[in-house]
Amino acid sequence: MEQIELIATTTFGLEAIVKRELQNLGYNDLMVENGKITFKATEKDIPITNLWLRSADRVLLKMGEFKAISFDELFEKTKALPWDEWITEDGKFTVEGKSVNSKLFSISDSQAIVKKAVVEKLETKYKRDWFEETGAKFTIEVSLLKDIATLTIDTSGSGLHKRGYRTQSVEAPLKETLAAALIQLSYWNKDRFLLDPFCGSGTIPIEAAMIGKNIAPGLNRNFASEGWPRIKKEYWQDARREAWDVMVKDFDLNIIGSDIDKKAIELAKENVANLGLEEDIKFITKDFRDFKFRDNYGVIICNPPYGERIGEEKEVDKLYKDMGEIFRKLGTYSIYVLTSSEDFERLYGKDADRKRKLYNGRIKVDYYQYYGPRPPRN
Repeated sequence: MEQIELIATTTFGLEAIVKRELQNLGYNDLMVENGKITFKATEKDIPITNLWLRSADRVLLKMGEFKAISFDELFEKTKALPWDEWITEDGKFTVEGKSVNSKLFSISDSQAIVKKAVVEKLETKYKRDWFEETGAKFTIEVSLLKDIATLTIDTSGSGLHKRGYRTQSVEAPLKETLAAALIQLSYWNKDRFLLDPFCGSGTIPIEAAMIGKNIAPGLNRNFASEGWPRIKKEYWQDARREAWDVMVKDFDLNIIGSDIDKKAIELAKENVANLGLEEDIKFITKDFRDFKFRDNYGVIICNPPYGERIGEEKEVDKLYKDMGEIFRKLGTYSIYVLTSSEDFERLYGKDADRKRKLYNGRIKVDYYQYYGPRPPRN
């Protein structure tokens, strides 16, 4: 089978997590750059990576990469790429673009040039000058960085954070891909108790349960490349069948999500019911200050309010102080907090063992990590 190159895109700061996920799936020929990991693969790997990558944003098919400092150069080099091997005669394709520190700074002009080049390539292949575009969807992206053009086709469609279980959500929900990364950056595993005391619509507990149960995050959704004739249906069928086979079924997790917002908890219960994981996660309406901590060697992973709105700062400062007073007494717990507050450690009353810079959407945040002792071996 012909070798291809795929690109897993990701939020800045999560490249190492996505790299580890790819390595765990068996991919070792990897190149890591800001916001993306390029790796060698085959057509069979398009279904596998779309189904299994938890912290990546999308999986892109890399068509080519070259230097382009003029529109003529962009046109000719784009036209030379094998678009006709992927895009069908009735394929519907659009072109998106971005440009950073490049002579070709006009995104709209670059998109138009790439569109024209691809059309001419397809006209040569299919011997026609008009296309119905009623078939499979192909989204092409031209990315210009320091005069290097990278041309890709999006295999995912909707972003990979759209797992399919979230029917509704609270305001400013945590992305599923970031939640999965926070869990993978922690010391939590399926044998340990997990609490999210600010769970909102339940993203962190649900993503943890999917990891604990070894549920492929993309199992309940569709992808753009499922409609591409070149990728055989049996590749998708085989990948989905294997994902069902490797689920952990005979194991109950001990996960609790709590929040003072009753409506958010109702949404969380709906979301977890869509996955059938009600036995593994308990959602309760409760102020974290009233929570009774009983499990030793537990893990807390949370995304508390940031106080981004005017007038909220004092409330949030008090919240962080209360968190410190309560959580610091949990000597056997490992605690992980995501927040944009640069004063968090001072308010919490303790310096983190490790602090990792991330982005929650466009908000620059830090992931404060407080490590507890290892649980004793059974």
